Amino acid sequence: MKKILLFALIPFLMLSCRDTKKTKKEKAAGIAQQEIHKELYGFWVGDFYTTDELEYEGDMSDAVKKLNINIKKITKDTVIAQSVVSGNSRPLLGKISEDGGKITFILDEPGTDKYDGKFEITLVGDTLIGKWNAYKKELKWPGKEFKLLKKAFEYNASRMLPTEMEYVDWSDHKMVERLDTLEDGSIDSLGANTFYRSASEQIFKLNASTTVLKEEDVKNLRKLDLQIIKNTIFARHGYAFKKQTFRNFFDPVEWYVPVKNNVDNDLTAVENKNIKLLDRFTKYAEDNYDAFGR
Repeated sequence: MKKILLFALIPFLMLSCRDTKKTKKEKAAGIAQQEIHKELYGFWVGDFYTTDELEYEGDMSDAVKKLNINIKKITKDTVIAQSVVSGNSRPLLGKISEDGGKITFILDEPGTDKYDGKFEITLVGDTLIGKWNAYKKELKWPGKEFKLLKKAFEYNASRMLPTEMEYVDWSDHKMVERLDTLEDGSIDSLGANTFYRSASEQIFKLNASTTVLKEEDVKNLRKLDLQIIKNTIFARHGYAFKKQTFRNFFDPVEWYVPVKNNVDNDLTAVENKNIKLLDRFTKYAEDNYDAFGR
């Protein structure tokens, strides 16, 4: 009878042991996954610039950009984040360390893109300060620095571009030769002037997120006006611009936070209607070229 009872208890003992092991594993997993420093979650935005910027005498259009690091989850063992710069969104994975109250991060991009690299970040007061180094050292700018402040992103249809900025497309220009007629009737070349695409004041007046535009509102606008008015819609939604022209316009804007690569599903009915109108007129619009000093 005792043997029968013992054999009957064996399955229960085995289940009990399994449950105990499972509970220990679950507890261990629970400890490993406990989130810390949730106050650091969110968007950290600021300039992303080359360390050689001041000494470089060439084209600086690619030297300074806007960087957004989105911290999503922090545990003792793992940090999950995302970097957004130049329209390129990359997942980040790394670790956090604390030493005497000093918090530092080491975050790695996957390495599957030629522009991937490693972020080394230190929290100083309310600012994330650090360096990024590309895995591929042959890049034009293999090292960058940054100072990022925490910034909340929210869509606001009323946001407009600041009027104190100069909206000139430095990436698109044409050369106009200067000629002089000499006394003998021959033509002498005096060189050439550089002219750049420029926007008019209408970009500060027309809001394609709040108002349904009419044909008379846009039919006389410059091509660059139409493009800026359209892309201001995308900027309000946090679109991360890939094209250098629009990064030059929007990166310096304080309210602009590059968040995602596609905002099509976020657009309102008013915005979709205006985009179709703007695209139709952009197709046939001409640009205005002016001479500017740099």
